[in-house]
Amino acid sequence: MTGEPNAVKTLLIVEDDPGLRNQLKWHFADRYAVATAEDREAALAIVKKAAPGVVTLDLGLPPDPGGVSEGFAALEAILKLAPATKVIVITGNDDRANAVRAIGAGAYDFYSKPIEADLLGLIVERAFRLFALEEENRKLARLNVHFPLDGVIAASAEMHRICRLVEQLAPTNLSVLFLGESGTGKEVMARALHRLSPRGQGPFVAINAAAIPDNLLEAELFGYEKGAFTDAVKQTKGKIELAQGGTLFLDEIGDMPLALQPKLLRFLQERVIERVGGRREIPVDVRVVCATHQNLERLIAEGRFRQDLYFRLNEASIELPPLRERKEDIPVLARAFLHRYTLEMKRNLLDFTEAALAAMEAYPWPGNVRELQGRVKTAVALARGPKIDVVDLKLPEAGQERRILTLREARELAEREALCRALSEAGGSISKAAEILDVTRPTLYALLAKFDLKV
Repeated sequence: MTGEPNAVKTLLIVEDDPGLRNQLKWHFADRYAVATAEDREAALAIVKKAAPGVVTLDLGLPPDPGGVSEGFAALEAILKLAPATKVIVITGNDDRANAVRAIGAGAYDFYSKPIEADLLGLIVERAFRLFALEEENRKLARLNVHFPLDGVIAASAEMHRICRLVEQLAPTNLSVLFLGESGTGKEVMARALHRLSPRGQGPFVAINAAAIPDNLLEAELFGYEKGAFTDAVKQTKGKIELAQGGTLFLDEIGDMPLALQPKLLRFLQERVIERVGGRREIPVDVRVVCATHQNLERLIAEGRFRQDLYFRLNEASIELPPLRERKEDIPVLARAFLHRYTLEMKRNLLDFTEAALAAMEAYPWPGNVRELQGRVKTAVALARGPKIDVVDLKLPEAGQERRILTLREARELAEREALCRALSEAGGSISKAAEILDVTRPTLYALLAKFDLKV
């Protein structure tokens, strides 16, 4: 091998003819780090070690130099090891059938013998350019480039719509209620709302009503005076006071004890509090943001939540969809978590296998984003290969139990996903999204209307 191995600049030539192999090596040696192999076994060893960006592969390899079975086996094995590698198959003269078959099997391009090194060089150079571009895109994906809001990672059109709504509500002082299943990211959105607001430099104080025993929650929220109860050995401020000038986030507000709700309502109406055991009214300037996975209207009907408190908290509401309803976000979130935990654990994991990505998109995610984060974190810690596979995520294999889509359904699904991804990449710009998709603006507007999507 000549030169230092480099994922972008290493060329592997797989050719059983020693004369042609040496000729091609000599021709490309001044531009790339060239490795050569005469059979499948040697080629795979180099792919594992040197990670070539481009491979030229003669389909006629030993022990079947007169056929193509060994060449196709090598093509399949190379792409399984390195799916991003661009493989240029070398076929016999007028062997178009096997050339087409190779392209269908994942080859980047083909070239028919007899070989003209300069012409083949143009194909190789083009393959390297594409490989470098795709590698850069993969790096950007791993570095969390999908940030519709600071701290929020999303690619789906629905989540981008929600992010725009958060941006609109942030400058106001409205009390915002985030709704959605557990693990959908309600606190993440609440923190983004706070950062964008005029109170962004102030404190963000969170308290989970479901995590604190009822008899302690009042003291946690409102604070207490010295001697108010047995363990009150000193005056202590509550969460509401600590949020002065900032945002108070009341998580799982649906679990707020009914007996405590009138005192919370009075604070929201008058913006004053009294500590437990105290008589002095203390003015407090905070913005209140709440979240719950429960149906508050049903709790009101059951007599477990005050209607007047609900109206005070719900000056504006935002419902976050479960992860299973925004599948475009799954690979983006998964790669963001992969990047975070590979850095934290000092692992060298590149990406997910195609099977792992398919399994993640097929899985219903009852625990939503929180479950996805936990599975990726565990997989990063335990994975052995260069990529995280289905077994590392402890997910069922995708697909066998799923209904086969009709061609129309498959086309519409692909169109919608491509549209969402283009809009995400374009930051909502219609012109840029149309350019990415290679369609006209009227066509893009027609697609938006077809799928009932809004920018």
